[in-house]
Amino acid sequence: MRVWGLWGSVVLAVAGANTAQADVKMSGTFVADSACPAMQAIKSGKNPGDVSTQAGQSYPLLAGNKDGPTHYLIQVPGANPERRWVKISCGHVAGGTPSATPASADPAKPSQPAAGKPEYVFALSWQPAFCETKASKPECKAQSPNEFDATHFTLHGLWPQPNGNFYCQVPASDKANDNPAHWAELPAVKLDASTRTELEQVMPGTASKLERHEWIKHGTCYGKSQQDYFSDALNLMRAVNASPVRDLFTKNIGKQLTSEQIRSAFDQAFGAGAGERVRVSCLVDPSSGRRLIGELTLGLSGQVGPDSKLGELLLASAPTSKAGCPKGTVDAIGFQ
Repeated sequence: MRVWGLWGSVVLAVAGANTAQADVKMSGTFVADSACPAMQAIKSGKNPGDVSTQAGQSYPLLAGNKDGPTHYLIQVPGANPERRWVKISCGHVAGGTPSATPASADPAKPSQPAAGKPEYVFALSWQPAFCETKASKPECKAQSPNEFDATHFTLHGLWPQPNGNFYCQVPASDKANDNPAHWAELPAVKLDASTRTELEQVMPGTASKLERHEWIKHGTCYGKSQQDYFSDALNLMRAVNASPVRDLFTKNIGKQLTSEQIRSAFDQAFGAGAGERVRVSCLVDPSSGRRLIGELTLGLSGQVGPDSKLGELLLASAPTSKAGCPKGTVDAIGFQ
């Protein structure tokens, strides 16, 4: 076995003396945008049990079939076997650390607007839903109806694009420690007292040292200091949490929202067309099977700074063709 790669490990599993199949390890979640065959084997199309993905359903992402994949390997609970291949056009990837570049992308020509403005993905979490699947995390054990994350969006991250723009000038030792079990071993993030206090409220994951991971992986490619990186992200968070988008969620806790409703709220808050830059990701509560709205990812374009307007950054970005999860529940704080 030989392992190499920029963002992940390419594992060559030798099948006989003259044949090899290259799978590119990936992590995160595959969110199905439509019902597609989930195959045991790509070449033969073999599909024991005639298994299909369900639109809006999230599945653990395991690998791509190659660097520049046409198919993703996902885990389908209840299928036999559970490891299945689906076409990449069937859905989209949320979170995690993808190692592969989709076949439709040209890594030598990353997607950039004509003016060459910087582009970002801004990821917002609905913390109660996240905690339904991560009950053992410190921030989830500490949930309270009186806390900020019961009624506000929380910060996941601000990610310079294109995808794969990770770990800029980061030592190998820090890359090796960039997994949740070792985030506490990453260098501490240096912030002024007021920014630190606000970050600990708006990013509950600081209890698990999430901010150290976000800086190491994404912030090092931002081109500014740690203080500026998190200050800029918090400025954008304030705009979302002061908007009709947050009002829509708080008024519908325990109820379902559609991606169309969420996108319309962004149009109302930040200008016509802003919602076209928003993608909704859902997850499944393992204890109840409920589909929960877990994350919103926003496409932004332009210079981000203390005076930036979220609406302007959204509208300067290219629209996304897929709204993501069509419908999900706004989870209440605490374990349901």
